[in-house]
Amino acid sequence: MKIIALSLVCLQSWIGVGTAIAQEISSVAGRAGAPFRMGFGARGIGMGNALTSTPTGDIASYYSPALLPYQDRPVALLSYGSLAFDRKLNFASYTQHVDRYAGISLGIINSGVGSIEGRDRDGNATEIYSTSENQFFLSFGLRPSPMFSFGVTAKILYYSLFTDVRSTTFGMDFGGLYRISDELTVGLVVQDVLSKYKWDTTKLYGLSGSSYDEKFPLRKRLGLSYILPSHGMVLAADFELIASDAFWRIGIEVELLEGFQIRGGVDQIAFSGNIEAIPALGLGFQTSVSTWTPRVDYAFVLEPYSPSGMHILTLSLRFQ
Repeated sequence: MKIIALSLVCLQSWIGVGTAIAQEISSVAGRAGAPFRMGFGARGIGMGNALTSTPTGDIASYYSPALLPYQDRPVALLSYGSLAFDRKLNFASYTQHVDRYAGISLGIINSGVGSIEGRDRDGNATEIYSTSENQFFLSFGLRPSPMFSFGVTAKILYYSLFTDVRSTTFGMDFGGLYRISDELTVGLVVQDVLSKYKWDTTKLYGLSGSSYDEKFPLRKRLGLSYILPSHGMVLAADFELIASDAFWRIGIEVELLEGFQIRGGVDQIAFSGNIEAIPALGLGFQTSVSTWTPRVDYAFVLEPYSPSGMHILTLSLRFQ
């Protein structure tokens, strides 16, 4: 059955282990929306995705829509990810401030698996398949006071898995941010509220088909960041609950020269179970051209259960 074989290939390529093994090590492994839990852009991924409460640099509302009021200039971002197992992970967004106390962002996360070889019942090759998993989002953040901001993200989730097997659904994220001082910030985020896939295989299998909902695990995250502007340094840490799993994330960014930063971080530091941490390194460089500020960021991730690391390249452009 082509659809069964295709589904197994997709699950194994994303989590890097079989479904039976994944269930033993984590309640999240193999759950819906796995690519959308890998981060957003080279800066965030290079800092271990610990950006829930970091209101500096180019803001990614993926980490919290409450950060958007701190985006001081409009910025467009385009990112490409090179992963093992013929996977893809790409990002695009546009973010800008609205007045002095609000910000807005829209974008897309695109992922999928390519070069999937189809075979008939006799084992003969038929054609090459691919999948496309996408999240389209619109985020808005408001800062009603100098110390507090909050925001919301609305998401359209579209997954094209196979011929006549597709899902289009809706989800939401909520975030809050409080600046204890100019250096210290705390943030709280709840993600994937109502997020799920709705599958219906009756068009493919007729009376033998079925329909069911595949829910995303709810994500609850608390973040803390400490900014040292005199040293050009950002220290950040997140604590996250996903389903019944708990993780720490830590990240650091240091500006060695004006416009040049190096980064490091560790994602998925687990408290229990045989769950591998995910270390990452990155760097970024920007310059000024007239009223534009182009920027290049890169991150390398040591991905567990994968024969090679993950490379993320991000190009962004700030406008006056």
